[in-house]
Amino acid sequence: MIVFPAIDLKAGQVVRLAEGDMDRATVYGDNPAAQALIFAEAGAQHLHVVDLDGSFAGRAENRAAVEAIVDAFPGYVQLGGGIRTRDAVEGWFDLGVARVVMGSAALKDPDFVKDMAREFEGGIVVAVDARDGMVATEGWAELSDVPVVDLARRFEDAGVAALLFTDIGRDGLLKGANIEATVDLARRVDIPVIASGGVKGLDDIHILSLHAHEGIEGVITGRALYEGRLDLAAAIAMGARS
Repeated sequence: MIVFPAIDLKAGQVVRLAEGDMDRATVYGDNPAAQALIFAEAGAQHLHVVDLDGSFAGRAENRAAVEAIVDAFPGYVQLGGGIRTRDAVEGWFDLGVARVVMGSAALKDPDFVKDMAREFEGGIVVAVDARDGMVATEGWAELSDVPVVDLARRFEDAGVAALLFTDIGRDGLLKGANIEATVDLARRVDIPVIASGGVKGLDDIHILSLHAHEGIEGVITGRALYEGRLDLAAAIAMGARS
């Protein structure tokens, strides 16, 4: 199971939000590339980056910071945030991003996302962000009437690399991952699932790793790392044993 340390970008700074609320941001640094190197030195081979401003604007807003991260990080960078056009997808891959994450586009223009998944094999991740079991879009500002499982199933057999499932109500709050909902989703679809939202410590990593054989590909963690509640090297080692 892959452990993805997270770098969320707002106005070029490294931040974490509480429940996706841009007004509840905690700043952890102003050098995203340096943070990427810290994670690499701890053993990370994969990194999850989010252009938070881009999520709301629908276009890249932290391109310079992402470029610096890609240049500095020796492993694979997975990027989300406002990626809703072919030019955006191609532009990020040309920059060196390994995977792009698409959420709002997956709900509003699924055929486009499927086309991208087929064209860029292994490069497209679909974000299924949930609040009370329903999909949220536009930087989590809009709540749809589409259940998470229904959206996820639309992309089976489309060549999507993974589903990124985030429980918004836990994100950035250190409440613990919603393991039950994450595992339930993995059992009900044929696409690997990445868990996100609320990871508070090594116990979450351990329990999720026990379900790796059921389709849990990875887990994203942010605030627990920045606040010293989770040792990244230990988490990576635990994930590698699954």
